[in-house]
Amino acid sequence: MERILVVDDEIEICNVLKEFFISKGYEISTALNGQTAITRVKKLRPHIVLLDIMMPGIGGIEVLKEIKKVDPAVGVIMVTAISDEELGMRTLQLGASDYIIKPLDLNYLETVVMVKIIDLLG
Repeated sequence: MERILVVDDEIEICNVLKEFFISKGYEISTALNGQTAITRVKKLRPHIVLLDIMMPGIGGIEVLKEIKKVDPAVGVIMVTAISDEELGMRTLQLGASDYIIKPLDLNYLETVVMVKIIDLLG
């Protein structure tokens, strides 16, 4: 079963994404902050991480860098309310697979996740 880690400091976002992806047959874990996310990536080895940028403590950019050190192959999809082209390009340069702006279109997000999983698992 494909594993997804949802990382967002807003518990409502985590819950919506968790319920949506569970209903699609994925194994889902959540983290409400960057440090927990890094720990869960090391322990759970998710295929995909849906990662918010603006979080208290360790922000999404730093979390992205750490995740890529732990597992360069994991697909990290930045999910953020920040519509900033330069920031989006920076995350892609740091190894993110995509940069998606909230509010989320869940069907589009599912498509992006499926494409990345197919890419990872061949």
